[in-house]
Parts: sequence; C-alpha cells; structure tokens
Amino acid sequence: MRAHIYNEVLFIRNEDVPPYKKKGSMVRNSYFWALKSISDRAPFEKDWEFEQSVWLALTRMLTSFAESGYLGLKETQLEFEPDDDIPALLKPMATWYDPADYEETKAEEDMHANRSNSRW
Repeated sequence: MRAHIYNEVLFIRNEDVPPYKKKGSMVRNSYFWALKSISDRAPFEKDWEFEQSVWLALTRMLTSFAESGYLGLKETQLEFEPDDDIPALLKPMATWYDPADYEETKAEEDMHANRSNSRW
C-alpha cells in the first residue's frame, strides 16, 4: 500500500486499501474494518490518515494479517517513495517501492482524470 508522511500523519492511498465487499472474503473485510477502526480519518475515496499515536498498533496489525497468509504483501506492507525516510515504528512492515511498478497505474489515473474533467 503506497504511503507517505506529512506533518507526522501517515497517509495510505485510498486506491491501495483493500475495499470492503458485501459478499467478499471474511479476512479481507475484517482487515478493512480493522484498518478503518484505528485510522484517524478514512474519508470515502480519499487517502486514509493515521496519526503517529497509532503507528505501533498499525504495524502490529499489518504484521498479523500478513502472517495469516490470506493477504499478500502488496495489501499489508506500506510502500514509500525511494527518497522517503521510514520511521522506526513502521519499518517492520514498510519498504520502498520502485515508481516504475506504478507507471501504468499513474497513466490510468491521468486518463481517468482527463475523462472526468472533459465532462465539465
């Protein structure tokens, strides 16, 4: 899950948070609600926010769900940009990502944004 920190608040990209699905996997839905329950803000279609006071709990929760084997690393590991510092509390479940891995996603987002803007 791509993440960044601003003013000691961790932001996780909304697009990377596994979504709740009414008829979805019990583990994935439990994971969604567990993440939502410790977030400071999880607005609809916006990045989720986690203040520093919950980072230890977040790391433990991510570790627990990753070790269960039901969810992959892309869903349970925080991914930071290569130049970002990763705080010690988050390091056990965090890494840096290669921006090239997300080039297609970025192109799709830009295309979607252009389509949305062209309607107005």
